[in-house]
Amino acid sequence: MTSERHKTMDAGSGDEDRRDAVLDAARDCVLAVGVRRTTLTDVARRAGVSRMTLYRRWPDVRSLVGDLMTREWLATATAAQPPEDAGPVRPRMVEGLVAGVRAFRAHPLLRKIVEVDPELLLPYVLERCGTSQLAFLEMFERTLRAGHQDGSIRPGHPERQARALLLVVQSFALSARTMTDAADPELRDDAFDAELAHILERTLAP
Repeated sequence: MTSERHKTMDAGSGDEDRRDAVLDAARDCVLAVGVRRTTLTDVARRAGVSRMTLYRRWPDVRSLVGDLMTREWLATATAAQPPEDAGPVRPRMVEGLVAGVRAFRAHPLLRKIVEVDPELLLPYVLERCGTSQLAFLEMFERTLRAGHQDGSIRPGHPERQARALLLVVQSFALSARTMTDAADPELRDDAFDAELAHILERTLAP
């Protein structure tokens, strides 16, 4: 759920450090006041760079926040993956997907955007895939192909299967709050995590 990629901010070995410093500053601003009230001037001041440095890479706040979401979502997904072992692929994939959904749902940046700027997510739900979604599809495809090879995942068209999986986990990550009820143990987040695991297991099993 991100914008398209942009050109690098500056040439040189310190570019990634500068980029991360700006993204860190953007994250702090969004967490404090939301996307609509964040300005490039605020981000530049917090990051300790000039506004022109930002404008050379990001023409507006939305493009900056898009790159921020790409970084945060990919890092969250990577951290949620269980370590690889010699066992079958399917259990690891199910575990990683459920853990990823749980981590996304609790991510402070996602929670802030959903609370105050939900329209920012609509293009990536209704119109097109963003950079992070495309990266997730690639990750899913690689894992599905490995599961096809070891026989733990049912045969099928890997690209279509990956897209179907993304539709499922995306709905649990973004819309679960509309179905949960903290007062009812059977309708809490962890209960829906168990349902997601069951759905994924039945979907992927041969």
